[in-house]
Amino acid sequence: MAYDPARVTEPTGKAHWPLSAYVDVIISVDTASKDLNDIKVKVSYFRRHEDDALGHSVLYLTGVDISLDVDTGRKGKVKRGQGDKKSWRWGPEGYGAILLVNCDRDSLRSRGLDHADSQLTSLDDLKDMSPMVLTCDGPDKLFDNHMLVLNVSYSDSKRLGVFCARGGNSLSDYKQVLGPHHQSYKVERQPGERKISFYVEGLTFPDADFVGLVSLSVSLVDTETLPEVPLFTDTVVFRMAPWIMTPNTQPPLELYVCSVIDPHGSNEKFLEDMSDLALKANCKLIICPLTANQNDRWIQDEMEFGYVEAPHKSFPVVFDSPRDRGLKDFPKKILGPDFGYVTREVPFSGASGLDSFGNLDVSPPVTVGSKAYPLGRILIGSSYPKSGGRRMARVVRDFLKAQQVQAPVELYSDWLSVGHVDEFLSFVPTSDQKKCIDWNREVLKRELGLTEQDIVDIPQLFFLRGSYAEAFFPDMVNMVVLGKYLGIPKPFGPIVNGRCCLEEKVRSLLEPLGLHCTFINDYLSYHKLLGEIHCGTNVLRKPFPFKWWHMVP
Repeated sequence: MAYDPARVTEPTGKAHWPLSAYVDVIISVDTASKDLNDIKVKVSYFRRHEDDALGHSVLYLTGVDISLDVDTGRKGKVKRGQGDKKSWRWGPEGYGAILLVNCDRDSLRSRGLDHADSQLTSLDDLKDMSPMVLTCDGPDKLFDNHMLVLNVSYSDSKRLGVFCARGGNSLSDYKQVLGPHHQSYKVERQPGERKISFYVEGLTFPDADFVGLVSLSVSLVDTETLPEVPLFTDTVVFRMAPWIMTPNTQPPLELYVCSVIDPHGSNEKFLEDMSDLALKANCKLIICPLTANQNDRWIQDEMEFGYVEAPHKSFPVVFDSPRDRGLKDFPKKILGPDFGYVTREVPFSGASGLDSFGNLDVSPPVTVGSKAYPLGRILIGSSYPKSGGRRMARVVRDFLKAQQVQAPVELYSDWLSVGHVDEFLSFVPTSDQKKCIDWNREVLKRELGLTEQDIVDIPQLFFLRGSYAEAFFPDMVNMVVLGKYLGIPKPFGPIVNGRCCLEEKVRSLLEPLGLHCTFINDYLSYHKLLGEIHCGTNVLRKPFPFKWWHMVP
């Protein structure tokens, strides 16, 4: 019973309710009806101070259980009644369902990414989707003149796909009912059917024009009215899982390097040295053959490994840079079952050198003041503020910023000829947590919360060529990090007491931290071409154990 306390006093015990225009009766049922009008509510009318009823009214009701449910509790399973389905909240106490962008390729028969297919090509593809359950319990006769309709807005229809499961185990038992070409779906409920299963996939990552939230609704519609009237609507919200980078401090899984041939010969010895390093680090070595790289050795510049994660599933995703040189087709060759792909294209004038992903890095988890970044912060090389120099393309910067979980920081790298952050910056795992360099040092302190004790200065000389600086000897900062094993460019420094003094200096700085330094000759195949070991390698790493939805951006 609902009432206006300013006008009507709520009776106690078995006292009668006063008959008033300000009294409303609200009735709810616990279970769905078996037949039409099988619930009765009797209302009796009494004269004041009399026990005999003047008359009675009987209200016949039909109980219908309609509910659209998803994994709002983030446990990997759909469970009814887990918080507010219409909103999404960050944090360890947050709630709201999560979608993966279905950007892998589970079927070898498919040519593109799974989300480009409006038909299911593999049952394994369902594991990349988020389950959704529609409860539709009620008398079958009710649905003779009522129907259930799934709806998605025009904008969200471009960002998700929904497949309806009809109980079988063949691909034809799963039909796409919502997506870019379908904004509504009249649910095909069978007699006696109480629950219908759906699978929802993401089609696009968050970006400058998309905050990452999408919603779906189901409505019970009376078909005997004109226009048809929705009697009840239930809505659920999903957030698209972001693309997440992994820093050097995460354990390595696979080391990628290219086989190339130069006028002086092949890089076979370099590949042997990298194989030995990978073996020490218990890391799988993958060599990209000459036929696949077209003698383009800069595999770090071509792509960046990351991952996506939902409570029920996680898989790696390679971000293909806009540079598009000899390696331009290789990232798509990595695409396969549970290995996704994403890219952003630079319009008009094309990509600059700063759009290569040697100019893209990510810090380990940091805390700046009271603000925690449990997944680290993305680092991008850029020009000096207000200098009008080179910058990474806006379409790439917007994409990285829109992921929200690794707030980007721009560093000054335009003083270098190549202009990449990996020429002067690297993170190594430890048990302990000059003008141009000094500028970046202060930015790192301010934006990552670092102190002088967190920074190790590696000896390196640069010389001026025109308006930009180049490494005078192999740049030892441009190393590959495989756990505690470091593959460092051999500097060929002065020999003192039979040892390279530069190597000895670096060992004295890093090996007390529990790291193992291996100096590798990259002089002809990499250094002379303005790159080093980090530029010529790429590493797939383990995802963070921390769940991104537990943070608050």
